[in-house]
Amino acid sequence: MDPASNSTAVQDPASLGALRQVPYMGVIHVVAEAVKLGFSNGHPDWCNLGQGQPEVGEMAGAPPRILSCELDPSDCAYGPLEGTDELRQAVADYANRLYRQGHSSRYGPENVAVASGGRLALTRLMAALESGSVGYQLPDYTAYEDMLATHASRLDPIPIWGREENGFLVTPEQVAAASEEHGIASYLFSNPTNPTGQVLAGDALEKLVRLARDRSITLISDEFYSHFIYSPSENGQAHVPAAGPVSAACYVEDVEQDPVLIFDGLTKNHRYPGWRVGWTLGPAPMIEAMARTGSAIDGGPSRVAQRAALEALEPSRADQETDALREVFCAKRNLMVERLKDMGVRFAAEPSGTFYCWGDLSALPAPFNDGVGFFERALQHKVMTVPGEYFDVDPRKERQGDSPYKQWMRFSFGPPMDNMVMGLDRLQAMLDRG
Repeated sequence: MDPASNSTAVQDPASLGALRQVPYMGVIHVVAEAVKLGFSNGHPDWCNLGQGQPEVGEMAGAPPRILSCELDPSDCAYGPLEGTDELRQAVADYANRLYRQGHSSRYGPENVAVASGGRLALTRLMAALESGSVGYQLPDYTAYEDMLATHASRLDPIPIWGREENGFLVTPEQVAAASEEHGIASYLFSNPTNPTGQVLAGDALEKLVRLARDRSITLISDEFYSHFIYSPSENGQAHVPAAGPVSAACYVEDVEQDPVLIFDGLTKNHRYPGWRVGWTLGPAPMIEAMARTGSAIDGGPSRVAQRAALEALEPSRADQETDALREVFCAKRNLMVERLKDMGVRFAAEPSGTFYCWGDLSALPAPFNDGVGFFERALQHKVMTVPGEYFDVDPRKERQGDSPYKQWMRFSFGPPMDNMVMGLDRLQAMLDRG
């Protein structure tokens, strides 16, 4: 799951003093409700088909987990706001090796800022954005709502709705239209997309990068799932692991001139979410601006985690890890898609990325045809899922009525295969009983 909380206490406003009532993000609400029924991380009798992290243990084909690292005395000191020189260079080398082959313009350490996780990297960015309109994709990652809301006095969030016929993926043409209508200065999106599992790739992704370059739109590309990519097989049935990752970095012409910021890290693609190591790639002046906001927000990333990250990014180890995760997660993806379809869950488009299935429950009998109703019933069977309406990012809480994603659900194939299968078996039994 996106970070778990074991706190379920109801806050009495009178006890908060000068503090405001802070609601849980939708995904954290799932954990809080499950905790009330006995859930805890790693509990063997719970199936977390809502989790936002990949399985983190030993995995077939992957290198052994890194469980220790040798520190230098300097690691006991504060580190640079942008990250250590060693890790910034390693990240630049990693990106150039994967995405900049054949390009004369390549990333250097000055184009990298390290932060303690992706949310923090994006939080630094939000604090650095100039006042103006920010376009964002819908549906998309729940945390964007609070990030944008925090700066609502300065930023004007403009939703760009993905269409069901496109698998809810926002097209470059829609971004261009938002640029013309609203004058958006930046565009925020996850790619591959959480929660839909859709991927903007190839000509479409190149067109979006070109649009950003031509119209000076700062592209904020959240690529934390960039290695979880699956391709249709030749027989048109099950998907197969893709040959490699997808990134806007492939289509950047000049790393110093193109207004493209890319967010990635060890959290998802290398299965080390607890290390909290994320990074941003982009033009050096933008990277420096984001680092400056870090002086007030967080004070810089942990030297210890950065030291460990150097080993994770060693080329042969990194490639072995990401090749293995595509093999393992593609098998889980294929099984979950087929099992959910057998249950009557419909897909606007089957996932080609991430470890999520975005399913339409409308054909199921009541109360299972409603995301919240399904979620509440599934908890009684010790299965966690995430209602689709939680991904209806609305920073200013302006929209009225039911969410258009009320009958959608995000199912995660992040857990190990045996736990995932147990969860699917329980959901099938739940529907059979009615």
